[in-house]
Amino acid sequence: MADIRPFCMPKWGIEMTEGTIAEWMVQEGQAFTRGQVICLIETDKITNEVEAEYDAVLKRVLVPASDQPQPVGALLGVFTDAATTDAEVEAFIAAFKPAETAVAAKAGSAETAPAAAAAPEPAPAAAAPAPKKIVTNRPISPEALKLAEANGVDIEPIQGSGRGGRITYQDVVQAMRPERALALGGPAELPQVPQAVYASPLAARLAAQYGIDLSSLKGTGPRGRISKADVLGAVKPAVPEAAPAPAFGAPFVAVANTPVVQPFDKVRKVVARRLTEAKQTIPHFYLRVSARVDELVQLRKTANVVMGTKASINDYLVKAVAMALVRHPDVNVQVAADAVHSFPHADVAIAVASPKGLVTPIVRQADQMHIAQIAATTRALIDKAQAGRLSFEDMDGGTFSISNLGMFGIGEFDAIINPPQGAILAVGGIGRVAVETADGDIAFEGQIKLSLSVDHRAIDGAAGAAFLQTLKALIETPESLFA
Repeated sequence: MADIRPFCMPKWGIEMTEGTIAEWMVQEGQAFTRGQVICLIETDKITNEVEAEYDAVLKRVLVPASDQPQPVGALLGVFTDAATTDAEVEAFIAAFKPAETAVAAKAGSAETAPAAAAAPEPAPAAAAPAPKKIVTNRPISPEALKLAEANGVDIEPIQGSGRGGRITYQDVVQAMRPERALALGGPAELPQVPQAVYASPLAARLAAQYGIDLSSLKGTGPRGRISKADVLGAVKPAVPEAAPAPAFGAPFVAVANTPVVQPFDKVRKVVARRLTEAKQTIPHFYLRVSARVDELVQLRKTANVVMGTKASINDYLVKAVAMALVRHPDVNVQVAADAVHSFPHADVAIAVASPKGLVTPIVRQADQMHIAQIAATTRALIDKAQAGRLSFEDMDGGTFSISNLGMFGIGEFDAIINPPQGAILAVGGIGRVAVETADGDIAFEGQIKLSLSVDHRAIDGAAGAAFLQTLKALIETPESLFA
């Protein structure tokens, strides 16, 4: 019986209803191995690499790569063994019925929905030809003779490799293999990838195309896998030749100012819709405060050396926010239609600019983490966001958000609340400010401006102000973050 399996649109998270095939990494009729990336599937929030869980052949592609979304459970392709016929595949497709609910799949794995109906029995294989008796005076082993007779192999042209020219079993097996035609054209073969290099097939092809040594790249994929984004990031853009300077006094000639139209992708559509709804339906109000950071900056330098980490100022802010949220549970909330959900731990979302738009991966239970653990977690989330590999679990939920634009030189700004959360903190850059000392002199200190956007339906002004007061104290006494 032929081994035929359906490949269906997987379901990542309870909110997912459809997905889009962004790219097939395996062509129709091509064999693949376990762990190989089969395709890229794009949802409203993420783009996942779907990896094979077994060796098979992509016998049929039913949904090519396009912008057309497919519902969860839709049949995308058919996996078979090499011996399966087209007739068996056609019969399987005709009888296939999608399951009512697709099996949930892990990000980056090839889970498929089970067929609701069993595949029809394949047509019986043709009867094998009767063995043909071979009469010869050539020396040949009994097992080799049986194999040649059973498969109708002509032993006359076989050069025996045994003693005295005896034809062995291996000689007959070799003669049964089809001759390989010498390829005189077509695409060049990919260079052999060293065993120490772990790269996707697409990354290997791009590396060969651009002449990039894969061993010189650091993979950002699962288990250090080198992805398409890693290779493209190493490609040096061509430097255009400088246009000749216009002659002095030559008249200016305007050219057509034609726009480049870039339609929203799925992620940016969702971000645009959610932010529009948040600004229109949530009654925002804003609280602002400045905090001294000179001690925090100095402590960070020392602590990074002692802990052997590269924790950023933002990592310390995540820790300070998480501690303040636990002390003020009336700010650590999510707002439902007619209720407010308060949480015992702080799941802090960090706003990250990805190639596909703004995303907010979550540092879960940041109040329970050490600074070094927060630094490792945020670094991993940022790398996944920039590579477009965030999973549903990375962004689902969250009780509070932080948006930091200080590294871009922004002094102060207001952020839009990320529903259903009740508040978001906007963080500006560190500036030097003149202040009066206790002796009446003038001195300069580093200050950071914080702006808290609050949902007035769930959080009152006094509660937001008390939260900011605690947060300011934690930032200005940074040794308390290690308590």
